[in-house]
Amino acid sequence: MLLQDKKLLITGVLTPQSIAFAAARSAQEHGAEIVLTNFGRTVSLTEKTARRLPDPPDVLELDVNEPEHVDLVRRELASRWGRLDGFLHAIAYAPQDALGGNFLRTEWESVATAFRTSAFSLKALAVGFQPLLEERGGSIVSLDFDATVAWPIYDWMGVAKAGLESVSRYLARDLGPKGIRVNAVSAGPLRTVAGKGIPGFDAITEAWGRRAPLGWDVTDATPVGDAIAFLLSDLSKGITGELIHVDGGFHAMGTDLA
Repeated sequence: MLLQDKKLLITGVLTPQSIAFAAARSAQEHGAEIVLTNFGRTVSLTEKTARRLPDPPDVLELDVNEPEHVDLVRRELASRWGRLDGFLHAIAYAPQDALGGNFLRTEWESVATAFRTSAFSLKALAVGFQPLLEERGGSIVSLDFDATVAWPIYDWMGVAKAGLESVSRYLARDLGPKGIRVNAVSAGPLRTVAGKGIPGFDAITEAWGRRAPLGWDVTDATPVGDAIAFLLSDLSKGITGELIHVDGGFHAMGTDLA
């Protein structure tokens, strides 16, 4: 199978509608052994959601903004598996005043929170787990929302995602010689908890269907999860520093389709 014998860490599983859940399910269906993470009060929700997977995995607590959490998870994975073949970074957060058309008035503290949690955390996890990923070479995948353009209402989260894309490329540069690939997946809008928390989200989803030549189902994260599984597999061993769009082709069209 595509991911037979792979040991993978999946962050960001919250509900069965999460993109990370679709990735975890696809990974298991393709033969991977996985562990999930979340932090604080959301751990219990992740544990409940994990029972919906084909083989309910363990859930570890991981706050990416706390270095000691990264260290603890690395030690746990080293004890459990002795290596790590890849991980999914599905972590993003911005305070409400950093979204919704408030771009010109957002204070630095909120911007810093958005950037640290949504972009810098990819570097923190990559460096923290590097000793385990070097064992046999590994794959790091992050979740993006195309930051090459400015979106209505996305504001400083869009800036943070642009940072995430850049962090991914620099990690690809520095970790490639160690056999570690780093790629990002730019997903179309989906009705996840994160998506629904963005003011004006429905306006974006309505426009998507008019432009994407393949169409786009905002309730189905399966295509994104399958793309992530591919990037975590050895079939992607020649790909790094890449941004792959899984958005029904929306990004390639200049305007709505007639």
